[in-house]
Amino acid sequence: MNPSTAFATVVVDELIRCGVREAVVSPGSRSAPLALALAAADRDGRLRLHVRIDERTAGFLAVGLMRGTGLPVPVVTTSGTAVANLHPAVLEASHSGLPLIVLSADRPPALRGSGANQTTDQIKVFGSAVRLFHEMGTPVREVGQVAYWRSQVARAVANATGARSADPGPVQLNCPLSEPLVPTDGPEWPEPLNGRSTGPWTAVHPASTQATAVSPGPKTVVVAGDGASQAARLAAEAGRWPLFAEPSSRARTGPSVVAAYRLLLQASALADEIERVLVYGHPTLSRPISKLLARPDVELVVVAPTGLWPDPARRAKAVVTALEVTDPDTTDWLSRWQHADEAARPEIDKLLADGLSGPRVAAIVGEAAGADGMLVVASSNPVRDLDLAPVVPIRTIANRGLAGIDGTISTAVGAALANAGPTYALIGDLAFLHDSNGLVIGPDEARPDLRIVVVNDNGGGIFSTLEQGDPTHATHFERVFGTPHDVDLSALCAATGTPYTLVETADALRAALAPTVAGLDVIEVRIARDNHRPLNQALVAALKQL
Repeated sequence: MNPSTAFATVVVDELIRCGVREAVVSPGSRSAPLALALAAADRDGRLRLHVRIDERTAGFLAVGLMRGTGLPVPVVTTSGTAVANLHPAVLEASHSGLPLIVLSADRPPALRGSGANQTTDQIKVFGSAVRLFHEMGTPVREVGQVAYWRSQVARAVANATGARSADPGPVQLNCPLSEPLVPTDGPEWPEPLNGRSTGPWTAVHPASTQATAVSPGPKTVVVAGDGASQAARLAAEAGRWPLFAEPSSRARTGPSVVAAYRLLLQASALADEIERVLVYGHPTLSRPISKLLARPDVELVVVAPTGLWPDPARRAKAVVTALEVTDPDTTDWLSRWQHADEAARPEIDKLLADGLSGPRVAAIVGEAAGADGMLVVASSNPVRDLDLAPVVPIRTIANRGLAGIDGTISTAVGAALANAGPTYALIGDLAFLHDSNGLVIGPDEARPDLRIVVVNDNGGGIFSTLEQGDPTHATHFERVFGTPHDVDLSALCAATGTPYTLVETADALRAALAPTVAGLDVIEVRIARDNHRPLNQALVAALKQL
């Protein structure tokens, strides 16, 4: 067995021992040993392999798989620009705390700086975005290599999952491989390639955590940002505090939820009474929430089980690992918010009743997915539209680490492949175009049960709701921010053999969503872009009248 094949065989085996069950590969020559080892593991039923021709798509497919399973996912690329194309997914994984394992194949170090084909400096190419970088030595035929390979893989997985740091995120193992790059005949390896009799080479146990007690007193609200989990819901219910939960928080359920919180923070006098905020997860969605977290008169407590914590306004009074609520709030604070939320719903529904708008489409898609369904939602307008919906599935997935629109289709495909039931995706037209390569799935690859709803306003609709969308900037708005594209989405879907439906009414959308999702298809909903700003202003104005 040659050194590159031995290395790949051991690395893949140790990854599986450390809990890896899904892997993604983009084709290449230098990465062939790893690709072949993963294909063999897939054939033997030890993991499931996914192959994508575009490295950026491959990276975001891994992001979706991780969001769906919670398990680490390795992605394998060849050397050169292939590695750099993973950078957007690495950044999203870093800011979302996802255990992405980059196995970047490389030429041996002696070839760097020599002008050798497809050779560049891949050392720490992702900078500080990774939790661990390690360059694996070029495999050689000598005793001791197996222990080195296995221990380093175990260490990489532990860093990726945050086993000791409680700070999960991407890692990179740069893998210089020498020829031959395919299995060859030759002498036996000088030591057994086997791992431990059971389990990983190094079993890494988590550090202990201790909860901090918090008592009632100040008028408190709980803000649940992206990835907050049920801890936010439990704290809100234990304290009898209002819960402001973003769609991707996985905490938007229970009696404490204030669904219209974003509008009420702009329209209700209750907002001025808030004295303390408990923050879980990564709040990114709402400017009213950002303003609340920046208020100097509000006590801010951040609950962060990892080594990092969100505090963009730098107002946090305390950062704690976990909270233990000692006693509930016995005042009418929660009931007043609940009453305001109940009064807001009919006003919201009234304004969304006529025609198709982003929030109405989001509400219909959320209803179709159901409270327990899986919904992948793109950044920009779709996730904000969903924030107004009465039904938001608990398993709502969004790439809110950096709130980018890139890789959304691939993320949805990965999440759907990891989901036992049907999956829905709510995507804007620019996010759809940005990752249209995600529709390219080879004939031998597993295909998801995924229905993608594209809200097409022919451009960057979100900018019309921001400062740039003020009429005083109309001279350059359409070209620089509106960015109309006039792309025929049906033709694009036809090019990839993806079933496509255009709907023009709310009833038609409900009908198109009614059948059980089987396979991959696209539903396009066209809406007017010039309605976003007036609709948002009308919603706030209506709630101010309550």
